[in-house]
Amino acid sequence: MKVKSRIVFFIVVFGLWLLLCMAFDWEHVLIGAVVACFVSLIAGDIFVTRPHVLKNPLRYLWFMYYVPLFIWECLKANLDVAYRVIHPMRPIKPGIVKVKTGLKSETGLTFLANSITLTPGTMSVDFDREKGILYIHWINVASMDIEKATERIVARFERVLAKIFE
Repeated sequence: MKVKSRIVFFIVVFGLWLLLCMAFDWEHVLIGAVVACFVSLIAGDIFVTRPHVLKNPLRYLWFMYYVPLFIWECLKANLDVAYRVIHPMRPIKPGIVKVKTGLKSETGLTFLANSITLTPGTMSVDFDREKGILYIHWINVASMDIEKATERIVARFERVLAKIFE
C-alpha cells in the first residue's frame, strides 16, 4: 500500500509541477521528476491514505469549482468584516457555535476547517470527531441553533468538499 500511494503521489506532484512550470524542456522535466520523487519519498504515505480517490477525474472538476466558490465566499466575508470595522453601528456579537459536519475523511475535514478559518469572521477552534461537531468562533453569532449555524457557516463548503474527498 505504501509503494502504491507513493507512486500515485509522485504522479500528482509531478503533474502539478508540469502544470505550474509550463516548460517542457528536459531540464524542467528532470528537476520536476527529482523534486516529485523527493517529496513522494518524504511525504507520500502521509498525504495519500486513499490513493484510489485520486484516480477519479470528476473530483478534480469539483475542486476546480471549489476554488472560485472559496474565493467568492472569502470576498464576501472580507467585505462584511471591513464594513463592520468601518461602520461603528454595525453589530458585532462574537461567540463560539457548534456546527455539524457529515465529512468523515481527514483531508475533507482539514479542508473544511481551513476554509472556515481562512474566511474572515470565522475561525475553527475544535473538532469532536465522534459526534461530527466542529466548534467555530464567529464574529457575529446570528444563531446558536446548530442547524442554522451549520447552514450559514459550513454548508456552502461541505457540499462541494464531500464530492471531492468522500
